[in-house]
Amino acid sequence: MTQSTSIRRDGRVPILAEALSLAARGWPVFPLRRGSKAPALHRQNRCPETGVCAGGHVKWEQRATTDQAAIVRCWSHKPYNIGLATGPAGLIVVDLDMPKPNSSQDAPGGAENLLALCERAGQPVPATRTVRTPSGGTHLYFTAPDGIRLGNTAGKLAPLVDTRAHGGYVVAAGSTTAAGTYKVTDDSPVVELPAWLLALLQPRAASRPLCIRMPGAVRSGSAARVALDAECDVVRRAPAKQANNTLNRSAFKVGRFVAWGDLPREEVEEAFQAAGEDRGLTVAECRATIRSALDSSARTVRARETA
Repeated sequence: MTQSTSIRRDGRVPILAEALSLAARGWPVFPLRRGSKAPALHRQNRCPETGVCAGGHVKWEQRATTDQAAIVRCWSHKPYNIGLATGPAGLIVVDLDMPKPNSSQDAPGGAENLLALCERAGQPVPATRTVRTPSGGTHLYFTAPDGIRLGNTAGKLAPLVDTRAHGGYVVAAGSTTAAGTYKVTDDSPVVELPAWLLALLQPRAASRPLCIRMPGAVRSGSAARVALDAECDVVRRAPAKQANNTLNRSAFKVGRFVAWGDLPREEVEEAFQAAGEDRGLTVAECRATIRSALDSSARTVRARETA
């Protein structure tokens, strides 16, 4: 069968050239399934424990690379989509989503919400490298300030305004899904995340939670994090048709640790957001399911002594 993919003058398939271009910037990349946003790498439950995984399962963030030879081997094998590991790349990408199809016609999208946020702060919308997503959303690329390590957020800045940093990735320009192609619409130099946005993204100082456990109860932070990691793995291994239901159940189970004060809600939301997206759910699906499950868990959780 003749492949329809065009070849550039340098002889490279366009998607390979894009992957090499990103790596040349020092941005580690890894393959996504063709026509998809999901990693094209084996899951932990199917790890052969050989090769790069000889010492234990290696996840996509650790597999992401800037090695040109490795990239050529990978994308010459198949025209995968490109995942860009934002944390190792030293990037913070602001993801501006579109409203859901069933939303009100005048519901503002992420771009409008970011504009409103900038206006309230008396700041301009930052000019930086911009990628248009097939759904009509936007990715704004920023470099992370030195010495700052941020995780992913979902709606922390404003509704439909998410961020990807450590533990996250974005689908890079040149990648294609059934909805269309990711395209660079502004190739301006990538600027550092503005200080005022950084301040909004910094973790808030932990406040003493309203505890429902009895006085003298022992905190179980270690057990809580073990449970969180285990349930995130359950989400990643869920059958495709059960992904959303599994995410809901797992988040509900871990919600008790949030109510007991063992885990910050923000940390739990970000962990499940990453797990759900790894499984192939959309950003919006994950965000809505996680928040609903945690809210429900908080309403029904019992004191630790009776749980």
